[in-house]
Amino acid sequence: MSDNDKPVIAYNDLRAWIAEAERLGEVKTLQNCSWEEDIGLVAEAILRAENGPCVVFEDVPGCPKGFRLLLNMFAGRRRNMTLGFPPDLTKWELSDGYRAHFLKDQKSIPHEMVETGPIFENILMGDDVDVTKFPSPIWHERDGGRYIGTGTYSITQDPDEGWYNAGAYRGQVFDAKTVGILMAAGHHGAIHCDKYFKKGEPMPVAMVVGGDPLAFLLGGLEAPYGTFEFDMIGGMRGRAEKMVRGKVTGLPIPANAEIVIEGFVHPDRKIIEGPFGEWTGHYAGGAKPCPVIDIKAIYHRNNPILLGVPPMGAGPDEMARYRAVMRSGMIKQNMTNAGVPDVQQVWCHEVGGARMFHGVSIKQRYPGHAIQAGTIAAQCGGSAYASKYIVVTDDDIDVTSLDSLIWAMLTRSDPRESIQIIDGVWDSPADPRIPPEKRKVGDITHSVAIINACRPFHWRDQFPLANTPSEAVARKAREKFGWLLGEPGAQG
Repeated sequence: MSDNDKPVIAYNDLRAWIAEAERLGEVKTLQNCSWEEDIGLVAEAILRAENGPCVVFEDVPGCPKGFRLLLNMFAGRRRNMTLGFPPDLTKWELSDGYRAHFLKDQKSIPHEMVETGPIFENILMGDDVDVTKFPSPIWHERDGGRYIGTGTYSITQDPDEGWYNAGAYRGQVFDAKTVGILMAAGHHGAIHCDKYFKKGEPMPVAMVVGGDPLAFLLGGLEAPYGTFEFDMIGGMRGRAEKMVRGKVTGLPIPANAEIVIEGFVHPDRKIIEGPFGEWTGHYAGGAKPCPVIDIKAIYHRNNPILLGVPPMGAGPDEMARYRAVMRSGMIKQNMTNAGVPDVQQVWCHEVGGARMFHGVSIKQRYPGHAIQAGTIAAQCGGSAYASKYIVVTDDDIDVTSLDSLIWAMLTRSDPRESIQIIDGVWDSPADPRIPPEKRKVGDITHSVAIINACRPFHWRDQFPLANTPSEAVARKAREKFGWLLGEPGAQG
């Protein structure tokens, strides 16, 4: 795909997205799966597979007829479709295409307020509010309860500056009118909440638990301070996103969302939340007091669809896949904007939740170039939260390949000379390595290692040649003898 071929996002809501995924032949439908166990078992079975199917659960026992749940959005060829790209791109081509078309010259189109939309097909208030009727599963066997908020984002407003945020914060169901909202310190929703609480006021919030996949993806990434994600989505689609005002809080909510929970987070009310199987593959956060939404209204479309994106951890699950594609592009653009020249590839490896372990390849231009690249890659906007290891390599390494990246690290670095440490870095509460004494006092920080796995600059011309083939030779081998491995299009 050339830089001149513009991506086209062919859907504008979750239903249209499903129609596009069905055209790709990647949607399966399951009936009568229980929220207590079956849905979580399906998630365990499919979410780590790169080409696993998208699953729509219907007729979930105990839920109203027509209420559905969608699982495993970002896999197969539909991951490319979700971002508007052709289905045959590799994950690196997708990531760099996303960067080149959406981040390099990032556009923003302000959202448009309209009077009504499909989200108001059903309006539940007062005694009709009951969040337990939606098919919210127990995702992992040791979870502390049902989680309606995994493929979710919550809309809040800065009470002093007036700007809106849409951030992905998980939500546990406590009772018919109460849902948790877990916001890590430093994230924009938590900043808004702190400002309200310091005023002694409740924070208005609209939690979207079923909606446009693109909005969820951007809600889970690092947007610039003061930026509303829906205006960024407008820029990506080339048209203003239509929003309606919540009837209780007045917050803007997407007119074509599936399910929206609206209410207030009070400064004097918390409930023990968790434990929850987190993206690090552990129950690191444990069970602790969490702010909750006092639900005043629920809006949903007819036959609503709940979006589920549970972290499975310990491997390349769906959450890691979408973060890898989008965050890698974001970090490369951050590095370029910071003046680091000749950055070739950046890849946030799925095995670390696409947060903890990053590979960067550069074309070395001057002494110190590798350390400059690693330092910026460790602490720029897209990477500052929860990064642990940054490995910088020469441009002959495909850093999307974990084997190639580790090989470069083993053969081109020296442990004593090639590793630099940054202390006191912003971490996630989901990190199981935070010592109990630090966690107890709220010191959620750690160190980051920058590993210079480039050929040493001053004697790089004397470094032994690698016996890996040139791209031309590798291509010729695939074309002539790839048939031995069943590769399509190879000679036989």
